[in-house]
Amino acid sequence: MTQKNVAILIFNGVQLLDFTGPFEVFSITSEINEDQPFNVFLVAETLNSVQCHYGLSFNPDCTLLDSPPPDIIIIPGGIGTREALNQLQILAWIQSKGYHAELILSVCTGALLLAKVGLLDGLVATTHHLALEQLQGMAPQTTVISNQRLVDNGKIITAAGISAGIDMSLYVVAKLLGDSKALKTAQYMEYDWKPKAKVTPIPKPLNSLNF
Repeated sequence: MTQKNVAILIFNGVQLLDFTGPFEVFSITSEINEDQPFNVFLVAETLNSVQCHYGLSFNPDCTLLDSPPPDIIIIPGGIGTREALNQLQILAWIQSKGYHAELILSVCTGALLLAKVGLLDGLVATTHHLALEQLQGMAPQTTVISNQRLVDNGKIITAAGISAGIDMSLYVVAKLLGDSKALKTAQYMEYDWKPKAKVTPIPKPLNSLNF
C-alpha cells in the first residue's frame, strides 16, 4: 500500500484522547511495519500552540493552508467544537479536503463539524452519548443512532465518545491493512480491542461522497 497521509485536525478546547488515541494507533502501525503505511500529522489554523481541554498544549505540524493533501482526515471533538463550529476556515478545510480524501473519520462531537458542512446528510451516524440530540438537531437528514462504538458509511466513519476513537482507528487499520496488522498494533499498545464490537456497517451509503 502506498503511504497515506493522516491529517488530524486540532483546535483550542479539543478533547485530548479524541486525537491522541488515533495518533497513537496510526503512528504505532507505521512504526512496527516496515512499509510505514501512514504519515501522521497535526493540522491547525495556525502554527501557534493549541491548548486542549484540561490544559495540555500541543504544537501543530502544519496549518490548514499548507498541510500535505490528506488521504485520511480525523476530526476530533471536545468543548472546543462550540467555537470551531463558527470558524469558517476550519469548516471550509473540512469540506474541501474531505471531498478529495479517501476517508473522513470523526470522534465524539467531531461529528457536529461534519454535520455543519453537510457531510452527514443522508447517512447514519453516532457521536458522544450526551451529544446525540444535538447532532440530530443539526442534521435532520441524518439517522443518528446510540449504543454503537462506530458507524461505517464507507468513506465517512463516525465514532462515539472519546476512547471510541481508538477502536475506530484500529478498525480502519484492519480495513486497509487486514485484521492481523490491526491486532498487532493493539497488542503493542496492550489495548483490549474487540474487533467489530458495536460496529454498524452501512452497506449502501447514500451520500455521494461515499464512493
